[in-house]
Amino acid sequence: LTAIHNAGFNVLVTANNHSLDRGKPGLERTIRLIDSLSIPHAGTYINPEEREKKYPLILEKNGFRIALLNYTYGTNGIYVTPPNIINYIDTAIIAKDIETSKVMKPDVIIACMHWGIEYQSLDWLIRKGVNHVIGSHPHVVQPIEVREDSVTNDKNLVVYSLGNYISNMSARHTDGGLMVKMELVKDSITRLNKCEYSLVWTARPTQSGKKNHQLLPVNLPTDSIPVNARNSLKIFVNDTRSLFSKYNRGIKEYTFYEKKVVESFGD
Repeated sequence: LTAIHNAGFNVLVTANNHSLDRGKPGLERTIRLIDSLSIPHAGTYINPEEREKKYPLILEKNGFRIALLNYTYGTNGIYVTPPNIINYIDTAIIAKDIETSKVMKPDVIIACMHWGIEYQSLDWLIRKGVNHVIGSHPHVVQPIEVREDSVTNDKNLVVYSLGNYISNMSARHTDGGLMVKMELVKDSITRLNKCEYSLVWTARPTQSGKKNHQLLPVNLPTDSIPVNARNSLKIFVNDTRSLFSKYNRGIKEYTFYEKKVVESFGD
């Protein structure tokens, strides 16, 4: 968690199928540690009072006010122990949370959904007032689309699955993921101005020869990693770009550029 914080992550969502892998102590310890670093978070709560106070999560930055929601399809068959709360995908609860969000007058509502392979709830979320949906759980990337309302011209970003950001999985398609960025602009209304994605790939120690897993933007030079790792990265990139060229709508890939800092010293 400290490494995540130091890397620059400043908001976390915690409702996913692994939230209860370590039971009640694990859920509560995770929340306490996140709170100790003063990182805003949504999805799991020690008790109803905490959820009432902190959810929906409101983020304010540069004049924008964003309501962030988070739900999971389940917790691997482990049941939550009261008074702990996990935000499960329940349309009655989600509908109430969306209405609570609207009362807080956010510029946009973003729902982070940890869902399975069926997405019937997607259109329902948008009809209820969610502006953008970011999905996770499938361990592979899935298409991204920007939906445009024919009447209002509103644009809704839908990311079906971010894939694996960093993991130890080695099967084809599972060794990489997405970073997605969205640009909002606000005048008389708030609208989605631009959104882009970038691909990242994880080099496992058995491939790279390094002590730790390495997260690599796919467009940076790969000369420093062994040939077998380089080949796996290329397979992931080719598979993903082929998928996205067929199914993505309204979004383009952006690339990272390596910055080299040169210092000069006077006499």
